[in-house]
Amino acid sequence: MSSRTGTLRAVVRGSAGIAIAMGIMNVATYGFQIIAARLLGPREYSGIASLMALLLVVNVVALGLQATGARRVAAEPSRRAEIESAVMAASHRSAWALGAACLALTPLISLALDLDDWAAAAMIGVSTVPLTIMGGQAGVLQGEGRWGALSAVYLGMGLGRLALGLALMPVFDSTFGAMVAVAIAAWVPAVIGWFALRGRASAAAAWSGTTTILREVAGNSYALLAFFALSNVDVILARARFDEHDAGLYAGGLILTKAVLFLPQFVVVIAFPSMASSAGQHRMYLRGLAAVAAIGAVATLGAVVLSSLAITFIGGSKYAEVEPNIWLFATLGTLLALIQLMVYEVVARQHRASVLIVWAGLVLVAVGSLLVDNGHQLVRAVALVDLGVLVSLVVTAMLHPSQRRGRSTEASSSTS
Repeated sequence: MSSRTGTLRAVVRGSAGIAIAMGIMNVATYGFQIIAARLLGPREYSGIASLMALLLVVNVVALGLQATGARRVAAEPSRRAEIESAVMAASHRSAWALGAACLALTPLISLALDLDDWAAAAMIGVSTVPLTIMGGQAGVLQGEGRWGALSAVYLGMGLGRLALGLALMPVFDSTFGAMVAVAIAAWVPAVIGWFALRGRASAAAAWSGTTTILREVAGNSYALLAFFALSNVDVILARARFDEHDAGLYAGGLILTKAVLFLPQFVVVIAFPSMASSAGQHRMYLRGLAAVAAIGAVATLGAVVLSSLAITFIGGSKYAEVEPNIWLFATLGTLLALIQLMVYEVVARQHRASVLIVWAGLVLVAVGSLLVDNGHQLVRAVALVDLGVLVSLVVTAMLHPSQRRGRSTEASSSTS
């Protein structure tokens, strides 16, 4: 009994540590964006916001690696060493291939985002390599239940970016300076992960199942890619469609959107195990939706009542023109949080055809951006499309029974 109690306490302490570490990481990440918005102003910040949105989409491969690594390591402890080697081999292969691809696309990225030079865009490729490696490291640590080391990785990611941003942005005073800080800071969590795993998971001694790992990573990344693309495409479109000042104002408003999106993420963490269970909890997502909606409503009301404080949070008086649309940006964050929960419900059901709804929303946002003339119209159009995506996902989930167990079992058996 005492050993079980000790284990339970360790899990609770580990979970609390992860929650705190992720909270600090997200606060530091938003702090970096707020500092960039204040120091550089709307013109330069619009470039940073669009590049960071693109990096977030590219980073979906790292998230897929983390999910795959955690599941495989935890599911087959007897093969832990070979699985960890395979996961890290897949991580390194993915990292260098993805980094090279992003570097090759640097001229296109620079042109699409209307950047002054290619150097800032090149930082996407430079940042991608360590971030992808870190995804595999985080998956191994999560699968092993090494919460302290995983917390250190998350802290390194957030605090490293904030510290280097404070050091470099005043020196360079440009989009390039901010992205250099992001690229250098990306190595901080990767180095922490390397120290945590040294002697335990070798990238060179790859298990023959590396190809299987890569296939699973692709599958796990599919739904996440759709969500991250939908939730970040509008800032890129604003950069392409509007002048630098208006694009910067829109990017500033999205700081609030992402803050509201972040607030109820713990609901997804709590609800997902029940959503993925076959024990009669197939409507758990409805409870999750109610909780997320309530948190979003409170956040939106607070943003409206304290709109001047919200503008200060975004970046100060330079962003005063955003104030009439504060409620729209907060509402958009709520809609995205609800969609995120439903994307995890899609993952739980293994009903990947539903992800086509999210991709369709992405296309509609892109088309809608061609029909608007300013940020006020764009945020309204994006919110309407996201509402349609949300309703479609909920209706689809209600009409189609769960397939939770079948595919996960197949995926597990394919490794043996």
